Amino acid sequence: MQTHTDPPKAKANKNEHPSGDKRFKVLDITMKRAGYDRSALIEVLHKAQEAFGYLEEDVLLYIARALKLPLSHVYGVATFYHLFSLKPAGKHTCIVCLGTACYVKGSGKLIEDIEKEFEVKVGETTADGEISLVAARCIGACGIAPAVVFDGTVAGKQETEAVLAKLHSYKD
Repeated sequence: MQTHTDPPKAKANKNEHPSGDKRFKVLDITMKRAGYDRSALIEVLHKAQEAFGYLEEDVLLYIARALKLPLSHVYGVATFYHLFSLKPAGKHTCIVCLGTACYVKGSGKLIEDIEKEFEVKVGETTADGEISLVAARCIGACGIAPAVVFDGTVAGKQETEAVLAKLHSYKD
């Protein structure tokens, strides 16, 4: 029984996530369209990253519960593919290919030089939030090895000086 001193109870929107974060609705729609089928995991992870910018632990847990999958499985898929990130991305992204052809042509050294110059490790973002450094198993650009992807644009036959110059240009 409500008295005149009790605050009125707000009616919760049935389609709203308990946190009130409307980005979860995008995930719900995607999962519902797939019939909450476990095979939709990668599609749902893509939608989550698109909506949230990266895959936070609570988002992974939400997806795991909704698709009735162990969190370890969802986490394993999210960490296996280089396109998924568990941390907020920098303003710019540098993906260095570590496929066999690229590695033989010096991509391992490129990563070492970037890490040293910008004080960042693979999978992390510089302290100023400008550059995220990512390593990819293979981007399929073997003919132009070593390949680096700057903000979605593939650059082939890269050398340390050019890569560092490009990354420094992001900081200016």
